Amino acid sequence: MDNQLLKIHNDTGEDRLHIATKRFECIGASPPHDHPHVYLEMGDANEIVCPYCSTKYIYKK
Repeated sequence: MDNQLLKIHNDTGEDRLHIATKRFECIGASPPHDHPHVYLEMGDANEIVCPYCSTKYIYKK
């Protein structure tokens, strides 16, 4: 994956977020409360869960 992916942070601690992309970087909360940055790709699915913060990302056009 490239370095130009959207970086998504979840400062409000929502358990699920609707997003308009299937490829992105989850950083948890904003620094300094972030977790290791992880690149996520949904592929054919329409949702994915971050393995660090357990946020469920749901693809919405």
